[in-house]
Amino acid sequence: MRSSDAPAPESLQRDVQTAKLGSHTLALRSRSWNRLRFEMEYALERGTTANSYLIQGEKIALLDPPGESFTSIFLESLGQEVDYKDLDYVILGHINPNRAKTLQALLQKAPQITLVCSNPAAKVLETLYTETLGAELPGYTLQIQVIKGDDTLDLGRGHQLRFVPTPTPRWPGGLCTYDPATEIAFTDKFFSLHYCGDQVFDEEWLQFLEDYRYYFDCLMAPQLTQSMAAVDKIEALGSKIYAPGHGHIIRSGRRGLTDAYRQWSQVQQKQDLMVALLYASAYGSTATIAQAIAQGVTKAGVRVETLNCEMASPEELRSVADRCDGFIIGSPTLGGHAPTQIQTALGILLSTVPKTKPVGVFGSFGWSGEAIDLLEGKLKDAGYGFGFESIRVKFKPTDLTLKTCEEAGTDFAQGLKKAKKQAERKASGSLEDSQAAITEQAVGRILGSLCVLTAKKGEVTGGMLASWVSQATFSPPGLTVAVAKDRAVEGLAHTGDRFVLNVLAAGRDRELQKHFLKPFEPGADRFQGLDIDTASCGAPILREALAYLECRVANRMECGDHWVVYGVVEQGKLLDETSKTMVHYRKTGSRY
Repeated sequence: MRSSDAPAPESLQRDVQTAKLGSHTLALRSRSWNRLRFEMEYALERGTTANSYLIQGEKIALLDPPGESFTSIFLESLGQEVDYKDLDYVILGHINPNRAKTLQALLQKAPQITLVCSNPAAKVLETLYTETLGAELPGYTLQIQVIKGDDTLDLGRGHQLRFVPTPTPRWPGGLCTYDPATEIAFTDKFFSLHYCGDQVFDEEWLQFLEDYRYYFDCLMAPQLTQSMAAVDKIEALGSKIYAPGHGHIIRSGRRGLTDAYRQWSQVQQKQDLMVALLYASAYGSTATIAQAIAQGVTKAGVRVETLNCEMASPEELRSVADRCDGFIIGSPTLGGHAPTQIQTALGILLSTVPKTKPVGVFGSFGWSGEAIDLLEGKLKDAGYGFGFESIRVKFKPTDLTLKTCEEAGTDFAQGLKKAKKQAERKASGSLEDSQAAITEQAVGRILGSLCVLTAKKGEVTGGMLASWVSQATFSPPGLTVAVAKDRAVEGLAHTGDRFVLNVLAAGRDRELQKHFLKPFEPGADRFQGLDIDTASCGAPILREALAYLECRVANRMECGDHWVVYGVVEQGKLLDETSKTMVHYRKTGSRY
């Protein structure tokens, strides 16, 4: 167990933890032990910290105030550290509507503040002021200092801050800050994770590598080119500490995590298939859907190149359209129409991408979804084939919606891989006599019991047929099961999650096999029509099973195209004392 895994008392479900990082530099970590947001990167449900930083030179700067979930407790804590009238700057690593409430309250207390941000972020700020902030600040004029080129900000006492623009499709206004006086790089979204505990620094960072990897896969992998360009800039600063927007302050694992980012990025860069994912987002929902779809694509071993059409140039759009093996495009509906940038992108895609390549459409809307209908209609009329049914989301997506989006992305990627494999087989002819085929036949003779793994987290339930199962330990009783990276249930089998392994009985396994072998539509109920009970962890128990085991994921190891999950058996029951375990026989080791 991680040293900080103990649950917080009820009275401490949200608080602000302060810690000194260096000369005149303080971290204010707004903490929640509960999941705050619906986005995919929070799905491990291990809480989070929203890290803000206070640098008190002759002038005082606050970096990255948290979102509205923490507004009240954060401002109370900040007021104990500094007099609001002495606060000179608020530096914003990124800006989104979630921060509007906190900024609004902060400006009411300290109207003299200058907001420091990139030019794209300044445009978002001005829009937020018009739509949100200005309502509570009548007659107030935002004071914004836009960072350009090699701009610096002198706070005095040696704190000559340097700024590093780190734009990505998700955060076009991304900005990192470096303080040479303390050798701290304030990295905002980079090197973050969502986990809440008492640890401030990362002395045990290796125990959290799975969490860092999950955050990377959710947010960095879909925008890999821009993300790794930002990592290069951060690394070039030569800092001794990374102070990210979420999670631990990184000093012990700085080198190791930087290397891990590069290793994880290489996994994506080596993929020979690429999906172009293009979108615009008015209030963040369409961007969140795009993120979920992208995660599904990357899980299946296909690279994603994401472009925010509001920021991408025609040249960038043509480049990705020319290189992609398929594309997915998403749009909000504004005033009954798609934004102009989406219409421009659609025109480039139609004139560039061959009709033989698959496409997908998604979008969010408040009252109507004309933009989605427009995209779908234009692409159908042009003769494109669709990799999934168009996704329409009214208002904010839920956990179930995001899981459906992820599965749609996986289906899209699997379709590309299947088409590629068929083309390769057609080109090369039969491989039955090759050494690879002979080896595959030998590997296929490894036997395993046939089981159904089931899991549930929140509103999301999943299940899969599994035969790569083996007992691993006597004390505690434990087993391993291999889960393919592109399986929908994989996201429910992280460390700390619980699952049920239903062992099938020989002679009456056929219908269950048939049920779980059939392809499911994204978001479909895997257990409709089955006779089930519910385990203590909420996962389904199949009444027709020979036995079942309720397990907790204690560890998992990445192995090629699978995760090997080690589960500790917490309880189980034999349901049929007379039948035998169904054993799965295979002719080849190249497929199930």
